[in-house]
Amino acid sequence: MEYTLDTSIGDIVAHNIQTARYFEGKGIDFCCGGRGTLEDACAQRSLNAEQVLEELRAIPLEGGRDVRQWSTDFLIDFIVNTHHQYVRSMLPTIAEHAAKVAFRHGDTHPETVEVEQLFLRLRDELAAHLIKEEQILFPYIRRLAAMERGEMDAQPAGFGSVAGPISVMEAEHEGAGRILERMHAITDDLTPPADACATYTLLYREIAEFEQDLHMHIHLENNVLHPRAFALEQSVQALA
Repeated sequence: MEYTLDTSIGDIVAHNIQTARYFEGKGIDFCCGGRGTLEDACAQRSLNAEQVLEELRAIPLEGGRDVRQWSTDFLIDFIVNTHHQYVRSMLPTIAEHAAKVAFRHGDTHPETVEVEQLFLRLRDELAAHLIKEEQILFPYIRRLAAMERGEMDAQPAGFGSVAGPISVMEAEHEGAGRILERMHAITDDLTPPADACATYTLLYREIAEFEQDLHMHIHLENNVLHPRAFALEQSVQALA
């Protein structure tokens, strides 16, 4: 794939997963903002677009891993088994550490109390979000893929177009992003203070790692799976 200034950020990361770290280093949103062009993203961050384009082209493709070439079923399995499992495994751990830090340091660092409140909100929203994806959206996308392959007769969705649940999921993705942005704003970008204990430092590192995984998680859904679902639905409708 040849990148240009008009290539979307999401397509670049979908083609080469290695570019995700590069974009994060530049402060460019490749998940919820992945549909914007490289040129627009650079303009928003006051970056030299031609230089960024040259640097992106120099990043080697890791093992030919272009996720757009994955089958729909494999892509969904990967999201669930990798990212959903990670979220479920880390939510209780981070919540426990956030509670401990807020209890011990809330008097001297009141922002830790808000961090705990924000993370509990994020925990509850993500827990419900994953269930909706696994029980409603993902099974329907699997059915669309099976219909296109001729393995199932065309069946209408109970919710109408796939656009409905996708719009809800993407709005919830943006909501999660806003919660994390607020955490960054009140913690000096998750920087532990000089008097931070080991748990305090661990908490901020865990949140940073959680956020990094969530970026990739949302990218795979917003910029790869959801466009795939729209295309499958159109293809199935054309066959009907």
